[in-house]
Amino acid sequence: MQTLYRRLLRLMPRIGVQVTDIAPGTALVSRSATPLSVTGAGKGTWIVRRNKGGATPDPAATSAVRLGETGAVLLVDAAAGQDERKLQLAAAEYLCTQHVAAMLALYEANCVFDVGANSGQYARRLRRLGYAGRIVSFEPTSETFAKLEKAAERDPDWHVYRCGLGREETTAEIHTGWKTMNSLLGPSDYGKDRYSRFHTSDTEEIRIRRLDEVMDEALDGLADPRPYLKMDTQGYDLEVFAGAGKRVEEFVGMQSEVAVLRLYEGSPGMGEAVATYEAAGFGITGMYPVTREATTGRVIEFDCVLMRADAAPTP
Repeated sequence: MQTLYRRLLRLMPRIGVQVTDIAPGTALVSRSATPLSVTGAGKGTWIVRRNKGGATPDPAATSAVRLGETGAVLLVDAAAGQDERKLQLAAAEYLCTQHVAAMLALYEANCVFDVGANSGQYARRLRRLGYAGRIVSFEPTSETFAKLEKAAERDPDWHVYRCGLGREETTAEIHTGWKTMNSLLGPSDYGKDRYSRFHTSDTEEIRIRRLDEVMDEALDGLADPRPYLKMDTQGYDLEVFAGAGKRVEEFVGMQSEVAVLRLYEGSPGMGEAVATYEAAGFGITGMYPVTREATTGRVIEFDCVLMRADAAPTP
């Protein structure tokens, strides 16, 4: 015999209310006519999604994957799971940003040097993740710097510099027109095979400064500076690092895009880059793939996060 509860649920669609059964004694009631899908995500927990297309969603097309004993759940769409490469890279980007935020908090970093800032994507991500300290961004090309400057204009503790960083104070020609991949280095044969954008380029003259020369200005006003260095300079990271000189010892941690397969002529391989960072006192805390070959699965570049263990605050 139907309970009064069930009878009431059956009557609700007649008055324009949608009812979705979830579990015994539990139902989802919505005034919207758009179909909803419900996916179980653990005991007493469900994930509810609205289908904008209007068709009734297939619950079997979505699965909730528990991430170990963390209590977190990964919602995987069957369609998304068909492209393993995109799924893995998206997951790696998420895990990398979470790890960086955790390291900044653990090491009490209060100034992030964002070298190769582009239009400010990295800095905006840090703010979304709760980092409230100073950010100092460097971007040398005129068009991209204008976007960076606009992004930072309402953030009083986000400072921007129109210059590149390198081993010595000079001027140089940078290749432009490669979207977010502008570089002081020319493309390798492998890079040209991978990206058609490398076949043509414009150039722009930019100023190059040394990192140790700008640090006093960038850290001015911080009583106890604990800087973190992020580099994404399309094959030029070791040159930026060299420009820090002895002052690299002041950084509590760093992040560099290291190459397994070289996109740029003369850029260092991953082994050389990591060995240089480790020799300077940093140790790897995380390694996350940035790009991979679709045909072979080989990783092209990793985001490598390293911290100076002796800089960790005493518990």
